[in-house]
Amino acid sequence: MKIIFFAALVILVTFSSCDWVGNTPSFGDDFITYTIKAGDHEVDKNSNAPFAATSLRFQAVFDSSCVYKTLVAENQNDINKLYGFSDCSSLHQTNSARFGWNWREGAIRIYAYIYVNGVRQEKELGTAELNETNSFKIALEDNAYIFTYHGVETKMPRHCTGGVGIAYKLLPYFGGDEVAPHEMKIKIRNL
Repeated sequence: MKIIFFAALVILVTFSSCDWVGNTPSFGDDFITYTIKAGDHEVDKNSNAPFAATSLRFQAVFDSSCVYKTLVAENQNDINKLYGFSDCSSLHQTNSARFGWNWREGAIRIYAYIYVNGVRQEKELGTAELNETNSFKIALEDNAYIFTYHGVETKMPRHCTGGVGIAYKLLPYFGGDEVAPHEMKIKIRNL
């Protein structure tokens, strides 16, 4: 029996593809570098992996590629999406929680960004320095999301209670109305 198992394992390893599914780790560290190409909204190889936890903790690094100017001045206020998850067994534009960001007034500004029963809400939480590691957390609490940034907790409303149900992770996304004006890179490490 052990010989058959071992032979099957060798065959499986020998004939399986070595292509990476989803975004590729940087390998210089344990962050994944997400790239949004010029003219796009979504990251390369966008894959919304299943999500079943009651909290999401991660670190992110923005570099100078995240400094941008929109074509239409008021679009500079649009919130880009960093990382989060859908919720309540629904699509993310119905119920979700994620951190958002934009480049405005000479700084990366960080936001709590949610959809609650189809209604979008956001709240500015602070700023992030370029090339510095920042820690983020979203936790579920009854009818609320608890966003933690720079050690400060911010409570936002939630449509359902309990776990997330059938849910998926939401990866970086540029926009709003406009697409990325140039290639942008954001590094994220799950904790």
